[in-house]
Amino acid sequence: MNSKLLVISRSQPSKYKSTIDQILSPYSYDVYEAGDSLKNRKLLFIVTLDDLGYDIPLIEWLKGIGEGEFEGAVAGLIVTSESEYYTKSMAQDFILHANRKGLAFIGHSVLEVVKDYNNFLTWQKTVEKTLEDIAIQHGHDLIERLCNFELKTKEHLLALHSSSRRTSNTLGLWDMVKEDLKPKLNEIHIENGTVVDCKGCPFHTCIHFGKNHSCFYGGIMVEEVLPAIETADAIVWICPNYNDSVSANMLAVINRLTVLYRQISFHDKACFAVIVSGNSGSDSVAKQLIGALNINKGFQLPPYFSIMATANDPLKVLDIEGIRDKAKAMANKISDFCLNLDVK
Repeated sequence: MNSKLLVISRSQPSKYKSTIDQILSPYSYDVYEAGDSLKNRKLLFIVTLDDLGYDIPLIEWLKGIGEGEFEGAVAGLIVTSESEYYTKSMAQDFILHANRKGLAFIGHSVLEVVKDYNNFLTWQKTVEKTLEDIAIQHGHDLIERLCNFELKTKEHLLALHSSSRRTSNTLGLWDMVKEDLKPKLNEIHIENGTVVDCKGCPFHTCIHFGKNHSCFYGGIMVEEVLPAIETADAIVWICPNYNDSVSANMLAVINRLTVLYRQISFHDKACFAVIVSGNSGSDSVAKQLIGALNINKGFQLPPYFSIMATANDPLKVLDIEGIRDKAKAMANKISDFCLNLDVK
């Protein structure tokens, strides 16, 4: 194998095989065969969903991947469905499982192709092309970004949270992590009531305020948070589980990113997460962050992007067996990734 790109597909081709072939046709690539090394490769997964929204052969293949087999690899996905459903949820599931095995993902890592290419109708309003041609164009963009991806040093680390230090298990875990961090750290507390959620301004209104480094709703987002995100190289999202979701304050921050997203690319920025649940569901929060930040907003996803724990009573996270070693390992992964060292 000598191509930059390694294409991995484990299911029978879907009705969109012709589209996939046209996406791949301009590129030199290898097709994965059992036993091929995945290390230091640019991986493109072709995910073919069944009627229930799964790609069982691909999931079975992923289950067999051992520790270290994704070392140095970075990936993207093309997900096809013969319905209008499941492409996003399957992509989030797959990305989380693969990431926990050490696989990194580029920003905007997923191309979805749903029934009749209907997810490209918005683009067709401004481009005189068929829906399939728009899908092919987006596929070319995905592959170009994947093949040209290079890890860059990330010196400025930003941490965002909206929790109380006195009682928060999530901040307790974060405090353990940051003890061993090496990059420069800026930390912002999003206090209750300080961030108004996005109300969905018209596109041109959002563009107007973005060009002026502002937002219609102003406040701490304009004064502090958006400038900090713009200058940060990597962001740690510190998220307790609220009903299997990030908190309202943090979700408002994510929603308000749109005004900055209109102006700059987040492709060179990385996102990490510290997540604690009272009983279960940390993976639900991790998948929400993957969908919002990696798939939609375009932040790159480093290997092992999240540390997750379960703790109910105040600061009980501190009593979890082995948690300090786990926190130190997470700090080392963040530091090594940001400083462009080997991540293992």
